Amino acid sequence: MDKVFIEGLDVDTVIGAYDWERQIRQRLLLDLEMTFDCHRAGASDALADSLDYNAVAGAVTALVQASRCELLEALAERVAAMVLREFPVAHLRLCVRKPGAVKNAAAVGIVVERSVAV
Repeated sequence: MDKVFIEGLDVDTVIGAYDWERQIRQRLLLDLEMTFDCHRAGASDALADSLDYNAVAGAVTALVQASRCELLEALAERVAAMVLREFPVAHLRLCVRKPGAVKNAAAVGIVVERSVAV
């Protein structure tokens, strides 16, 4: 199966369990790898037959910006559920990174993989 990806989607949001984190916006970086059959789009060269990664990025950005989750795990579940529900994606691998969350680490984060139930 083919994969469409979005790498390093940069979104600011309120996230974190500590009181001080609830008062600021923090930067998250998201990588999405989505299983999608690209044969039709490859043959037709038509956006209507593709997985519109701009539409996916816009929907993910809007969800993350509006979110007020405490945990990356909760945010990742919400993002994954929305992508699988709203786009023709069979499987999603989602990495959510929070740069600067831990001193001496470039980022912390979570990787989840979810599939459409059959």
